[in-house]
Amino acid sequence: MSHRGRLRSVWNRVDSGELHQAPREWQSWLSDTGSLTQKIERAIGQKLEVLVLSDCRQNLNSDESRYFHFKIKRCRVREVLLCANQVPLVMAHSIIPAASSCGSNYPILRLGKRPLGAVLFAKSHKQSQQKVIREIAQLNKRNTLWKKCSKRYSDLPSPAWGRRTLYSLKSRPLLVTEVFLPNLLSYPTKP
Repeated sequence: MSHRGRLRSVWNRVDSGELHQAPREWQSWLSDTGSLTQKIERAIGQKLEVLVLSDCRQNLNSDESRYFHFKIKRCRVREVLLCANQVPLVMAHSIIPAASSCGSNYPILRLGKRPLGAVLFAKSHKQSQQKVIREIAQLNKRNTLWKKCSKRYSDLPSPAWGRRTLYSLKSRPLLVTEVFLPNLLSYPTKP
């Protein structure tokens, strides 16, 4: 049985060696462990613009639900485009379970036009935020997430490379998927 067959997902852990299958120009974006928001802002030399495509309760697909041990079927899903000068660079698809956005997290996760990454990596929250899992995938028209995202952003390329990270904010899970768009390669990556 192949490695992919065992995973039953297009998503593979960054340390699985799958990173080397990605085109070289995407590897530093896919493997970076810091804030994607901060990395892009350094590359473009300005603050990102956030275009909110959707922020509502939705059903999860089984691939997303597995990150929450299949206990969550429906929750808040936020889809945004991260842009520079109104040019989309990244499409982000974030899953925020109800339990993760209540209590002391409620004011934190009232995002408006702020990128979720800016909140997760804010100095005041670094102590309570930790990465649990990071995976990468090449998404295409057969992938459930690609189909879902393309309904909100019709210019989504196929294939597209993305990364998915399960974060914990004050011990509550958040699943963030970032799909990299071709215009991002117009900017040099900076450490």
